Amino acid sequence: MILINLLPHREEKRARRKQAFFAGLGLAAVAGIAVAGVWYLVLQQMITTQQERNAYLTAEIKKLEEQIKDIATLRAEIEALKARQKAVEDLQTDRNMPVHLLNELVKQTPEGVYLTAVKQDGQNVTVTGVAQTNERVSEFLRNTAYNSPWVQRPELVEIKAANITTANKEQKRLFDFSVRLGLKRPQDVAAAAAGASAPAAGASAVPAAKPGTPVASKQP
Repeated sequence: MILINLLPHREEKRARRKQAFFAGLGLAAVAGIAVAGVWYLVLQQMITTQQERNAYLTAEIKKLEEQIKDIATLRAEIEALKARQKAVEDLQTDRNMPVHLLNELVKQTPEGVYLTAVKQDGQNVTVTGVAQTNERVSEFLRNTAYNSPWVQRPELVEIKAANITTANKEQKRLFDFSVRLGLKRPQDVAAAAAGASAPAAGASAVPAAKPGTPVASKQP
């Protein structure tokens, strides 16, 4: 017997295929949403972890900034202490300078020169006095320039002739002068002495004076 299907089977197959297609679309949508949700959760976890790291780094940076401020404060205090220490050391080294200065002025002042005033301003000293002749002033300048370990760089500021009346009412022609001197600090003197304590071998002989060099002689 021959069976003939007169029902609309093509429409039914088409409907089943359409249902299967929409079911696949639904499953794909659900799978996509699930994957997107999982990825979103992963991203949120990563963001949370990174935020925790950032918060930790921020806290550590603040600690370091506080430590840097403390270090800067300590450095400033150290510099202030060093400045105070240097000031105290300078005071200790310079307290004997007036004694050395007066001793040197006594040693280097030739006969015929009378000092009337000595004024110190830091490392500079201004000496005023009276001399019998210009040569006496020149000798004083040479002595302080070459023969003194405590004074240096003598500079003649002023010299002028003056008539002075003595106690016997005698008129004498003298010369008022003013000289500026530089003081050597004790550490400079110590360094120069240490350098001079090791002379070269065979250099003990005193060199002869060059021809034409003026020789200062003290006269009463």
